[in-house]
Amino acid sequence: MLLKIDNPRLFSEIIGIISELVSEVKIKVNKEGMSIIAIDPANVAMIIFKLPAPAFSKLEVEEENIGVNLESLKAVLKRCSFGSSLVMRTEDNLLKIEISDRIKREFTLALIDLERKEKPVPLLEFSTKIEISSLDLLEAIEDCSIVADACTFEASPERFSIYARGSLNSANLSYSSDEVYIESPNQSKSKYSLEYLMKMIKASKLAEKAIINFSTDYPLKLDFKTPLMELSFILAPRVETE
Repeated sequence: MLLKIDNPRLFSEIIGIISELVSEVKIKVNKEGMSIIAIDPANVAMIIFKLPAPAFSKLEVEEENIGVNLESLKAVLKRCSFGSSLVMRTEDNLLKIEISDRIKREFTLALIDLERKEKPVPLLEFSTKIEISSLDLLEAIEDCSIVADACTFEASPERFSIYARGSLNSANLSYSSDEVYIESPNQSKSKYSLEYLMKMIKASKLAEKAIINFSTDYPLKLDFKTPLMELSFILAPRVETE
């Protein structure tokens, strides 16, 4: 495998975000590009990442799966600056990384053997779809995190709300169908962990729009997409018990 990315800062940021949820991943590389499917140790969240072939200035591979420690990879990718180019190639059981800008840096990381089988992306059917500014979603999640450890997403045909309630404090953000795109024939309502959402919402800097899919007491799917990357998260609901 040999691949080259001429502007690796985006890739570096994505690896940093994924590393907030998982420590080791299997990276799949083929002629279509690069992809990662991973689930966090608590089986609460899934990450789906795709970097298509046009994102690479060079992609020489048939198909390869490489296991990497994300903290190690993230530390190396942080050495990329604006104007850097990144070359990654596998040799024996090693991942060799070359970062070139004003100077050339060369790193070697040991690949790890990940025997666990990759879990398939679940087939989910949602009743509600919201398209919202990534910045607005970021601010809503941050506001809710001040008062509680979970927030509720609620949608009707004309309104979408994100709110959180603590023992004494609360936060509420509401958007009309004039402000965000709402596709919700009926009312949907589900609660999700803010600990996870605060990690996922760091992807707001990657895309202008966030796409939210959910149903009542059902997993949430959060998508950030551009022509050159897709980063999605699936988060299990927090269902209250009596």
